[in-house]
Amino acid sequence: MEESKEVANQLWEQIKAFFNMELVKIGQKPFTLLTALYIVVAFVILLFLSKKLSKFLENKVLSSRIADRGVRSSVSAIFKYIFIFLGIIFIFQSAGFDFGSFSYLAGALGVGIGFGLQNIAQNFISGLVILFERPIKVGDRIEVGNIVGDVTSISMRSTKIVTNDNINVIVPNSEFINNKVINWSYNERKVRFRFPIGVSYNESPSKVREITLEVAQKHKGVLKFPEPQLLFDDYGDSSLNFELVVWTSTYIQRPKLLKSELYYAIFEAFSKEGIEIPFPQRDLNLRNGFEHINHFLIKKTLSDEEI
Repeated sequence: MEESKEVANQLWEQIKAFFNMELVKIGQKPFTLLTALYIVVAFVILLFLSKKLSKFLENKVLSSRIADRGVRSSVSAIFKYIFIFLGIIFIFQSAGFDFGSFSYLAGALGVGIGFGLQNIAQNFISGLVILFERPIKVGDRIEVGNIVGDVTSISMRSTKIVTNDNINVIVPNSEFINNKVINWSYNERKVRFRFPIGVSYNESPSKVREITLEVAQKHKGVLKFPEPQLLFDDYGDSSLNFELVVWTSTYIQRPKLLKSELYYAIFEAFSKEGIEIPFPQRDLNLRNGFEHINHFLIKKTLSDEEI
């Protein structure tokens, strides 16, 4: 029994010695394997708590006080990163480290940011700019580069956008600071679309205007104010060209669907009223040389009859 206890004590001492093995010395404080394990576990718990508290703040606390979803998301994100920052300070201090001991590490980190971590630092700073200035927010319909979609989340490094094809695109935050961004719902969620329409030269423009606007006003996705308009755009080669201008707040994500539904309804209305939708036409006029062609054809016909 005594031998088993002694073996167990020796094993325990070896385990303690292993975990208390000094990996590096930071200032006067030895950095052991046990310290590293404590920091890793504490940091994982910190991230878990920050995520849960951020969601609780956004969905439970702020939802009854702030109607704008984007504002709630920004406030909760700022809270999350402040909580993480303070938590990191607490973890290192509870591990017995003085932040003055990290001065040389801060210098090395500065060199790293200047080279390998430059993009990460740029995206991090851009994330702060986005959260505080709010050029975009969660729920906005935006266009950056060739990407068009809705903002679903904004983090310190990147922003997630969902396209109409339900594809999640993760865009680095620096893209929103360095490039031109179109925000379709920056002030209010209402946009204007323009759809071309062509009719035959035989049709009355006023009648075309009356029928087209009646169709547009009946569509559920077209706003009553500002009112839809039909602009006389151009005298085309084969048609009178108009431009239907409509405002919508519900078809921002689906402009092609709105265009398709309006075109279906307009085509049916035009067919019912007998309004012709033209096809490309070309007139061929022979001014010179027609007599020679006619003489050649007559001569060839006579030759064929003689044979």
